[in-house]
Amino acid sequence: MSLPLSQIPVAILAGGLATRLRPITEKIPKSLVPVAGRPILAHQLEMLHAQGIRRAVLCIGFLGEMIQREFGSEAYGIELEYSFDGEKLLGTGGAIKRALPKLGEEFFILYGDSYLPIPYAPVAEFFHRSRKLGLMTVYRNEGKYDASNVVFADDEIKIYDKKQKLPEMRHIDYGLSLFQASVFAAYPADEKFDLAEVMGQLVGAKQLAGYEVPERFYEMGSPAGLAELEGLLAAKSSN
Repeated sequence: MSLPLSQIPVAILAGGLATRLRPITEKIPKSLVPVAGRPILAHQLEMLHAQGIRRAVLCIGFLGEMIQREFGSEAYGIELEYSFDGEKLLGTGGAIKRALPKLGEEFFILYGDSYLPIPYAPVAEFFHRSRKLGLMTVYRNEGKYDASNVVFADDEIKIYDKKQKLPEMRHIDYGLSLFQASVFAAYPADEKFDLAEVMGQLVGAKQLAGYEVPERFYEMGSPAGLAELEGLLAAKSSN
Protein backbone atom coordinates (compact mmCIF):
# COMPACT_ATOMS: atom_id res chain seq x y z
CA MET A 1 0.00 0.00 0.00
CA SER A 2 1.26 3.44 -0.95
CA LEU A 3 2.23 5.76 1.89
CA PRO A 4 0.90 9.34 1.80
CA LEU A 5 3.58 11.86 0.86
CA SER A 6 3.33 13.42 4.31
CA GLN A 7 4.91 10.19 5.64
CA ILE A 8 7.75 9.96 3.09
CA PRO A 9 10.70 12.21 3.96
CA VAL A 10 12.99 13.82 1.41
CA ALA A 11 16.77 13.70 1.79
CA ILE A 12 18.24 16.85 0.26
CA LEU A 13 21.89 16.42 -0.73
CA ALA A 14 23.42 19.79 0.14
CA GLY A 15 26.94 18.97 1.29
CA GLY A 16 29.03 19.66 -1.80
CA LEU A 17 31.66 22.36 -2.23
CA ALA A 18 29.91 23.95 -5.25
CA THR A 19 33.22 24.82 -6.90
CA ARG A 20 31.56 25.74 -10.20
CA LEU A 21 29.72 28.62 -8.52
CA ARG A 22 32.77 30.25 -6.98
CA PRO A 23 33.31 32.99 -5.89
CA ILE A 24 29.63 33.04 -4.75
CA THR A 25 30.06 29.82 -2.77
CA GLU A 26 33.35 30.67 -1.06
CA LYS A 27 31.50 32.14 1.93
CA ILE A 28 28.02 30.59 1.71
CA PRO A 29 26.87 27.02 0.94
CA LYS A 30 25.05 26.36 -2.32
CA SER A 31 21.67 25.98 -0.57
CA LEU A 32 21.86 29.64 0.50
CA VAL A 33 22.73 31.02 -2.94
CA PRO A 34 19.99 33.55 -3.75
CA VAL A 35 17.75 32.83 -6.73
CA ALA A 36 15.04 35.39 -7.53
CA GLY A 37 15.62 37.06 -4.16
CA ARG A 38 15.53 33.98 -1.91
CA PRO A 39 17.87 31.05 -1.17
CA ILE A 40 17.42 28.11 -3.55
CA LEU A 41 16.49 25.97 -0.52
CA ALA A 42 13.49 28.25 0.18
CA HIS A 43 12.17 27.60 -3.33
CA GLN A 44 12.74 23.86 -2.95
CA LEU A 45 10.93 23.64 0.40
CA GLU A 46 8.02 25.72 -0.86
CA MET A 47 7.65 23.41 -3.86
CA LEU A 48 7.93 20.26 -1.70
CA HIS A 49 5.21 21.54 0.63
CA ALA A 50 2.92 22.25 -2.32
CA GLN A 51 3.40 18.61 -3.37
CA GLY A 52 2.39 17.26 0.04
CA ILE A 53 5.84 16.60 1.52
CA ARG A 54 6.08 17.50 5.21
CA ARG A 55 9.56 16.37 6.32
CA ALA A 56 13.07 16.81 4.95
CA VAL A 57 16.54 15.78 6.11
CA LEU A 58 19.32 18.04 4.89
CA CYS A 59 22.59 16.18 4.29
CA ILE A 60 25.11 18.96 4.80
CA GLY A 61 28.85 19.47 4.95
CA PHE A 62 30.75 22.61 3.90
CA LEU A 63 29.34 25.65 5.79
CA GLY A 64 26.29 23.55 6.68
CA GLU A 65 25.86 25.31 10.04
CA MET A 66 24.81 28.41 8.09
CA ILE A 67 21.89 26.50 6.57
CA GLN A 68 20.81 25.26 9.99
CA ARG A 69 20.94 28.78 11.43
CA GLU A 70 18.97 30.22 8.51
CA PHE A 71 16.19 27.61 8.31
CA GLY A 72 16.01 26.07 11.79
CA SER A 73 13.76 23.10 12.57
CA GLU A 74 10.80 24.13 10.39
CA ALA A 75 10.39 26.27 7.29
CA TYR A 76 7.69 26.64 4.65
CA GLY A 77 5.59 24.02 6.44
CA ILE A 78 8.39 21.42 6.26
CA GLU A 79 9.88 19.85 9.40
CA LEU A 80 13.67 19.95 9.02
CA GLU A 81 16.41 17.73 10.41
CA TYR A 82 20.12 17.90 9.65
CA SER A 83 22.75 15.24 9.04
CA PHE A 84 26.35 16.46 8.95
CA ASP A 85 29.09 14.75 6.97
CA GLY A 86 31.56 15.26 9.82
CA GLU A 87 35.30 15.54 9.42
CA LYS A 88 35.43 14.33 5.83
CA LEU A 89 33.16 14.60 2.82
CA LEU A 90 31.21 11.35 2.43
CA GLY A 91 29.97 11.73 -1.13
CA THR A 92 26.30 11.48 -2.09
CA GLY A 93 25.97 7.83 -1.08
CA GLY A 94 27.93 8.14 2.17
CA ALA A 95 25.84 11.16 3.19
CA ILE A 96 22.63 9.17 2.74
CA LYS A 97 24.08 6.24 4.69
CA ARG A 98 24.85 8.56 7.62
CA ALA A 99 21.36 10.09 7.49
CA LEU A 100 19.49 6.74 7.50
CA PRO A 101 18.47 6.88 11.21
CA LYS A 102 16.62 10.13 10.46
CA LEU A 103 15.12 8.93 7.17
CA GLY A 104 13.38 5.69 8.11
CA GLU A 105 12.46 2.83 5.80
CA GLU A 106 11.68 4.74 2.60
CA PHE A 107 12.59 8.19 1.28
CA PHE A 108 13.01 10.47 -1.70
CA ILE A 109 16.43 11.87 -2.59
CA LEU A 110 16.72 15.34 -4.15
CA TYR A 111 19.89 17.24 -5.07
CA GLY A 112 20.39 20.56 -3.33
CA ASP A 113 20.91 22.42 -6.60
CA SER A 114 17.83 21.02 -8.40
CA TYR A 115 14.43 22.54 -9.01
CA LEU A 116 12.10 19.84 -10.28
CA PRO A 117 8.55 21.09 -10.96
CA ILE A 118 6.71 17.78 -11.22
CA PRO A 119 3.99 16.02 -9.17
CA TYR A 120 5.67 13.76 -6.60
CA ALA A 121 2.65 11.60 -5.64
CA PRO A 122 2.52 9.63 -8.93
CA VAL A 123 6.25 8.89 -8.56
CA ALA A 124 5.72 7.39 -5.10
CA GLU A 125 2.67 5.42 -6.27
CA PHE A 126 4.60 3.98 -9.21
CA PHE A 127 7.50 3.06 -6.93
CA HIS A 128 5.21 1.07 -4.66
CA ARG A 129 3.58 -0.70 -7.58
CA SER A 130 6.98 -1.62 -9.03
CA ARG A 131 7.97 -3.51 -5.85
CA LYS A 132 11.60 -2.67 -6.62
CA LEU A 133 14.19 -1.38 -4.15
CA GLY A 134 14.82 1.92 -5.92
CA LEU A 135 13.39 4.28 -8.50
CA MET A 136 15.02 6.86 -10.75
CA THR A 137 13.00 9.55 -12.50
CA VAL A 138 14.19 10.10 -16.08
CA TYR A 139 13.63 12.69 -18.79
CA ARG A 140 13.91 12.07 -22.54
CA ASN A 141 16.79 14.44 -22.97
CA GLU A 142 18.33 13.41 -26.33
CA GLY A 143 21.54 15.16 -25.23
CA LYS A 144 19.83 18.56 -25.00
CA TYR A 145 20.35 19.84 -21.44
CA ASP A 146 23.32 17.67 -20.51
CA ALA A 147 24.80 14.38 -21.69
CA SER A 148 22.16 11.64 -21.70
CA ASN A 149 23.25 8.82 -19.38
CA VAL A 150 20.36 6.34 -19.17
CA VAL A 151 18.90 3.51 -21.23
CA PHE A 152 15.26 3.29 -20.15
CA ALA A 153 12.74 0.66 -21.31
CA ASP A 154 9.76 -1.24 -19.91
CA ASP A 155 9.54 0.94 -16.76
CA GLU A 156 13.07 -0.05 -15.76
CA ILE A 157 16.56 1.45 -15.90
CA LYS A 158 18.53 -0.89 -18.16
CA ILE A 159 21.83 1.03 -18.20
CA TYR A 160 23.00 3.99 -16.11
CA ASP A 161 26.50 5.33 -16.68
CA LYS A 162 27.71 8.91 -16.25
CA LYS A 163 31.11 8.17 -17.84
CA GLN A 164 30.46 5.86 -20.78
CA LYS A 165 28.28 7.48 -23.46
CA LEU A 166 26.29 5.02 -25.55
CA PRO A 167 24.25 5.90 -28.66
CA GLU A 168 21.16 4.20 -27.21
CA MET A 169 21.16 6.59 -24.22
CA ARG A 170 18.19 8.85 -24.88
CA HIS A 171 17.27 9.69 -21.29
CA ILE A 172 18.95 11.46 -18.40
CA ASP A 173 18.76 11.03 -14.64
CA TYR A 174 16.18 13.71 -13.76
CA GLY A 175 17.44 14.18 -10.22
CA LEU A 176 14.65 12.76 -8.04
CA SER A 177 14.87 9.21 -6.75
CA LEU A 178 13.17 6.95 -4.20
CA PHE A 179 14.74 4.17 -2.16
CA GLN A 180 14.09 1.52 0.41
CA ALA A 181 16.60 2.06 3.23
CA SER A 182 17.69 -1.61 3.01
CA VAL A 183 19.53 -0.75 -0.24
CA PHE A 184 22.24 0.99 1.81
CA ALA A 185 22.71 -1.77 4.41
CA ALA A 186 25.70 -3.37 2.66
CA TYR A 187 27.68 -0.12 2.38
CA PRO A 188 30.18 0.85 5.11
CA ALA A 189 29.36 3.71 7.47
CA ASP A 190 31.51 6.86 7.40
CA GLU A 191 33.09 5.92 4.07
CA LYS A 192 32.86 7.98 0.90
CA PHE A 193 30.81 6.55 -1.95
CA ASP A 194 28.58 7.89 -4.67
CA LEU A 195 24.85 7.45 -5.17
CA ALA A 196 25.61 6.52 -8.79
CA GLU A 197 27.42 3.42 -7.46
CA VAL A 198 24.28 2.40 -5.53
CA MET A 199 22.12 2.92 -8.60
CA GLY A 200 24.54 0.91 -10.74
CA GLN A 201 24.29 -2.02 -8.34
CA LEU A 202 20.49 -1.85 -8.48
CA VAL A 203 20.53 -1.78 -12.28
CA GLY A 204 22.64 -4.95 -12.26
CA ALA A 205 20.12 -6.61 -9.94
CA LYS A 206 17.14 -5.37 -12.04
CA GLN A 207 15.93 -3.49 -8.99
CA LEU A 208 15.90 0.10 -10.27
CA ALA A 209 12.50 1.18 -11.57
CA GLY A 210 12.30 4.04 -14.05
CA TYR A 211 9.65 6.76 -14.12
CA GLU A 212 9.62 9.08 -17.13
CA VAL A 213 8.63 12.69 -16.52
CA PRO A 214 7.55 15.12 -19.28
CA GLU A 215 8.81 18.32 -17.64
CA ARG A 216 12.44 19.37 -18.07
CA PHE A 217 14.68 19.81 -15.02
CA TYR A 218 16.29 23.00 -13.75
CA GLU A 219 19.50 23.27 -11.75
CA MET A 220 21.75 25.99 -10.39
CA GLY A 221 24.97 24.01 -10.11
CA SER A 222 26.64 26.15 -12.77
CA PRO A 223 26.50 29.88 -13.61
CA ALA A 224 24.46 29.15 -16.76
CA GLY A 225 21.99 26.98 -14.85
CA LEU A 226 21.71 29.59 -12.10
CA ALA A 227 20.90 32.33 -14.62
CA GLU A 228 18.24 30.15 -16.28
CA LEU A 229 16.60 29.21 -12.98
CA GLU A 230 16.70 32.85 -11.90
CA GLY A 231 14.64 33.73 -14.98
CA LEU A 232 12.13 30.94 -14.35
CA LEU A 233 11.56 31.73 -10.66
CA ALA A 234 11.56 35.50 -11.13
CA ALA A 235 8.81 35.14 -13.75
CA LYS A 236 6.90 32.77 -11.44
CA SER A 237 7.04 35.17 -8.47
CA SER A 238 5.83 38.10 -10.58
CA ASN A 239 2.68 36.23 -11.72
